[in-house]
Amino acid sequence: MQTQAIQGEALTSGSARGPVLFSDTALSFWGGVQPTSGEVIDRHHPLSGQIITGKVLAIPNGRGSCTGSSVLMEVILNGNGPAALVLEQADEILALGAIVAELVFGRVLPVVSVGSAAFARLRHAAWADVHADGQVRLSDTALPVSAAATAPEVAPLSGAATAMHLTAQDQDMLAGGQGKARQVAMQIVLRMARLQGATELIDIVQAHIDGCIYTGAASLRFAQQLCAWGAQVKVPTTLNSISVDQRRWRAMGIDPGFGEAASALGQAYVDMGAQASFTCAPYLLDSAPQAGEHIVWAESNAVVYANSVLGAYTAKYADFLDICIALTGRAPKAGCHLPGNRHAMLRIQVPAPRGADDSYYPLLGYHVGLLCGTHIPVLCGLENSALSRDDLKAFGAAFATSSAAPMFHIVGATPEAPDAATALGGKAPAQSLTVTLQGLQNAWRELSSSAELQVDLVALGNPHFSVTECHALAQLLQGRKPHPGTQTVLTLGRAVKEQARANGDIALLEAFGVNLITDTCWCMLDEPVVPVAARVIMTNSGKYAHYAPGLTGRQVHFGSLAACAQTACTGQAPSALPTWLTSQAQTESAPT
Repeated sequence: MQTQAIQGEALTSGSARGPVLFSDTALSFWGGVQPTSGEVIDRHHPLSGQIITGKVLAIPNGRGSCTGSSVLMEVILNGNGPAALVLEQADEILALGAIVAELVFGRVLPVVSVGSAAFARLRHAAWADVHADGQVRLSDTALPVSAAATAPEVAPLSGAATAMHLTAQDQDMLAGGQGKARQVAMQIVLRMARLQGATELIDIVQAHIDGCIYTGAASLRFAQQLCAWGAQVKVPTTLNSISVDQRRWRAMGIDPGFGEAASALGQAYVDMGAQASFTCAPYLLDSAPQAGEHIVWAESNAVVYANSVLGAYTAKYADFLDICIALTGRAPKAGCHLPGNRHAMLRIQVPAPRGADDSYYPLLGYHVGLLCGTHIPVLCGLENSALSRDDLKAFGAAFATSSAAPMFHIVGATPEAPDAATALGGKAPAQSLTVTLQGLQNAWRELSSSAELQVDLVALGNPHFSVTECHALAQLLQGRKPHPGTQTVLTLGRAVKEQARANGDIALLEAFGVNLITDTCWCMLDEPVVPVAARVIMTNSGKYAHYAPGLTGRQVHFGSLAACAQTACTGQAPSALPTWLTSQAQTESAPT
């Protein structure tokens, strides 16, 4: 038996042992792991179909949704979680799920980060013992408890504990002077601040809560416990999409056991003083923040949009940390709250979309996200493309799905990138990359993988539709008839629906037969909104095209809004790549 030991940084308490389940591809727990079984359901991931339960799960880091923390807590509490998590680098979303399980529910999952060189050694390990001090002992077979290991090697670590400078108000909350809810919230905020290497907290002006998504009984228990402790938010707070249309779920045929719990979760956050906005696109609300304002937003696409397009300052806050900061009004001074951390590290030359339709931007966002990993990019080549807010929304949502980066820059389109040098902070990029036609074609085939052309459901609004998107769809469908075997369902926020109604677009959409659903979004919807007999879904969302196969078990076609409208009328998806994606002449890179 051969053994070796590596020394990592313990992000949470506890020790554990088990067989190693390794991947060098980042994994989003939301949409990537089934809470009730522990199965990896991300059908694009190398571990697809594997069970994480009882394993020492070794992945570089998380990616995608901020709700990953909630799913991790869910599997910890229901017994379907891994024995331990070993990460290449500290991941705040995953660490937080384990921290909340420990502080609120007394359930411990060891989480350790070990650095790049040490992480690579887990690839061929069969077994791992994870110790509370961060040491990980590896073996090619199961280790007996008393087995000795070679001397541990120290890996480069991040996020070491630092001294915190607390105000008198911080100390009062921590001591319980403002109630149990704020006391526990401050404990969680400080645990995360130390993980991030922050030495102080800052005031924030608003919050957007993603933890209102129902991932199972644990998410509801957490919110109800805060309510029982008298929780009330300190700053204006909006709510993300919840898991049901709160006003219509019974009429939609949702199972009462699920519908009641999901609705109760949303109501618990309203009871804490949050606005019942229920939208995954809070940047479409009148309350959207201004450039330079410090905010705490969760929901991955919203975080990326706020940082990149609005120029507001927020980290990619995990579920549960969002409400803790809203309760205290205080956030760690770290990450994208610091101007120096907002600079790009990668320079990416991209093809100008000559002749392309609106599917170009979600496709590009998804592909660029895969290239970036955790690094912030600056994109060059789109200076003359006049990106709309809807284009940036679609790009950002897909980018946030495939990457873990909190923002992006596009030269000439986002406020902190008047040119590439400014976006890079005056430094040379760590790496320069070029997006190719072949790379975009491969990304398209990954998102649009169904060989079956007959489409049963056209799913639109992930993230929620804007007023302009409602108008564009209404114009595409006006005077036309739906295919009898194809349903069209659109999700949108309550506020946007009322604006679109005033514009006359809702009447046109309803006349066609579009099913309009508020409060929830496609990442939370399954049967019966997804018809039981449906086999194939079409969407214009890069985000949903990625998640839908794992979440619903259906095949997916991806395409433009016009292609989706055409499919709603004919029941048939396009049979080939769009012409703009097959013509090299139309996708040559523009000069920079």
